[in-house]
Amino acid sequence: MHIAPHDNHNKPIVDADDPTVPLNYFNIVKLTQDQSFEYQVPGYETCIVPATGTVDVDVESVAFAALGNRGVDVWDGEPEGVYVPVGAKVRITCTSAATEVFIAGARYDKVLTPFDVRVAELDKVQYGSDDTKTHRKIKHILGQKQHDKVGRLLVSELFTVGQGGWSGFPAHKHDTDNLPHETRHDETYNFRFRPNHGSGVQILQREEGKPGDAYQLMDGSTICIDKGYHPCAVMPGYEMYYFTILGGLSQRSLVQYFQPTHAYQIETIPGIKDMVAKFK
Repeated sequence: MHIAPHDNHNKPIVDADDPTVPLNYFNIVKLTQDQSFEYQVPGYETCIVPATGTVDVDVESVAFAALGNRGVDVWDGEPEGVYVPVGAKVRITCTSAATEVFIAGARYDKVLTPFDVRVAELDKVQYGSDDTKTHRKIKHILGQKQHDKVGRLLVSELFTVGQGGWSGFPAHKHDTDNLPHETRHDETYNFRFRPNHGSGVQILQREEGKPGDAYQLMDGSTICIDKGYHPCAVMPGYEMYYFTILGGLSQRSLVQYFQPTHAYQIETIPGIKDMVAKFK
């Protein structure tokens, strides 16, 4: 499902118990200096990631100061995040001129301990190649390094390297709990382009061998993926970024099932296996 860019007025874009991706939660909050935003999401653990600007975060009186260091856009610096336990009361206060904050969430039933993820704790991986038009970087905010501190939530930022090319390829899905071959993980994306008038396409192919759907992506588009194979691409001349939320049904580690038609390209695209290993 594609949700077109719009002013959400700090209200969830993907709310709790969403009919398409019930395991996910997603909000974008925009504030100016000294403005605050409070939230609480029963039944979901969340992660606060400033897209731009700097904020102070209070989680049930546990303070995390000066989170976020990016300026004009998501390419302008490295991400940082704060993990928020299930149902915790949170206050976000803008300390820069302005901020845009992503709030990612996954359904979970245990209350853990809040913590922050600074630049030094990011888990980075780069894979693909210019020749195969699959070159990209992934910056895991809640990734393998935080495996023992989080319930079911995986949060990452994905960047195309260069201008134009494919992401999420070889095509894969994760809509069925069928260990050890596949896990059920709902997934939500929010896209950005540089320059911001750029565009891309998201494919959702529900079944092998049958035509699927394609959605035009604009700067600020949100995609909710409940099932099916889902590669995406960016037009030549533009860079693409997407904020990624994964919520597992029965475990945190993601097991992707690669589309049989294209699975042989796991062996031809550099670094695919390293990329897969990081979603844990």
